[in-house]
Amino acid sequence: MTASSDYTQDDVRAWFDSTYEEQGFKYLRPIDAYPIFVQLLGARPGESLLDVACGPGLLLKAATLRGLEATGADISARAVEIANQYVPEAQAHESNAESLPFEDGTFDNVTCIGAIERFFDRPKALAEMRRVARDDARFCFMVRNASTLVWTLWRKLLGKQNKAGHQDALDLEQWKELFAQNGFGVREVHMDQWWRQRLRKVFRGFRKRDLRRDEPVARPWIPMRYVNEFIFILEKLPDTAS
Repeated sequence: MTASSDYTQDDVRAWFDSTYEEQGFKYLRPIDAYPIFVQLLGARPGESLLDVACGPGLLLKAATLRGLEATGADISARAVEIANQYVPEAQAHESNAESLPFEDGTFDNVTCIGAIERFFDRPKALAEMRRVARDDARFCFMVRNASTLVWTLWRKLLGKQNKAGHQDALDLEQWKELFAQNGFGVREVHMDQWWRQRLRKVFRGFRKRDLRRDEPVARPWIPMRYVNEFIFILEKLPDTAS
């Protein structure tokens, strides 16, 4: 499953460079939204974590706050520049997800949040993430659902799909199939946690949340196949002989 587009990766890189130059962190959710991904992974202090498509480093920050050795990779030079300033204790590298600049079996944990659907060659990018992970590594991928009214009506029918940023989506079964075909076993699937996180923030008022502490994990009140985004917790399946 490789997405098609009239745009090239250079176009996408330029779009993200421009977006981060103009909007910076405003383009993304606030830092409060990111520790949940580290939590769901079960990542432990002292372990290594690679965040692919790390953007300006929000997940890297959440990982370092929890005692992980964090590394990021992003296609956007501007995002990498911001990330290295924002999280100097981590290391962000300018890199295409389809050709990661790391040795085999380097990382205990690999994350990719809201980006796999944007990759031009998903199988190749997944193979790279699998390659740089240790055999017992854990993976956390958040991906967009194509079976929602927002995607079907707003993005597709009304032409609001961001083609310059190579925005795309698959449904739940398509994502499961893609991961299975590329050597991943599904441990858990969660709904995106952001709307519940925002609700809890309203009730919390002016009190700040300790980003080092775990938070409640919300369950969907509608069938999982209709939630806006999926959070997959995956493991690396053994290689099979060809």
